[in-house]
Formats: sequence, structure tokens, C-alpha cells
Amino acid sequence: MKIVKILGSGSGSGCAKCNQLAEAVKDVISKEGINAVVEKVEDIQQIMAYNVMSTPALVVDEKVLSKGRVPSYDEIRDLLTAKPQGCCSGTHGSKEKSSGGCCS
Repeated sequence: MKIVKILGSGSGSGCAKCNQLAEAVKDVISKEGINAVVEKVEDIQQIMAYNVMSTPALVVDEKVLSKGRVPSYDEIRDLLTAKPQGCCSGTHGSKEKSSGGCCS
């Protein structure tokens, strides 16, 4: 399951673009059948911990993928369904996985 975080200021109802991003992400997850949970992060200290200075920001599995704008439906879908990068994604061949490399 993916952990999706929407980073945005939290005074009252929050910023309009932050709410737009949250709704757009929930729409993509619902329509595409993506296994994910969405959290809204409004605490300025937590937002700054991601080194984000302009909101809204989209964080997927602790990686900041978008900031300062609301991506399109297609872009959100692509960000949420992108294959993982690195050794456990299978890009280094099955030998590393079966030999007990970093994926063990």
C-alpha cells in the first residue's frame, strides 16, 4: 500500500490548491483502483522537514514528487503508479535478488 501525503498550510480550511490536490489525488486513487492511503499534513514543522517551501506538495512513500502546483489527473496517475527505482525494483536483474543482495 502506498502512503500518500498532501503537504499544505492548515489555517481554517487550508489553502485552496492544497484542497484541490487532495481531492484530485483521492479521485485518481478511486478511479484507478490504486491501493493507497491519503494523509493531509498541515503542520509547518512537518512540511519543512520535507524541505518544501511552496505548497501544495505531493509526497508518495516519503518522496516529494510535486510541489507548488496541482498536477493533472494523468500526471498524478503516473506518479502514483510509477514502478519503484533501485535494486528491489528488478532493474538489476534477478541474480541480485536471489543472491541475498540489498533486497533480502
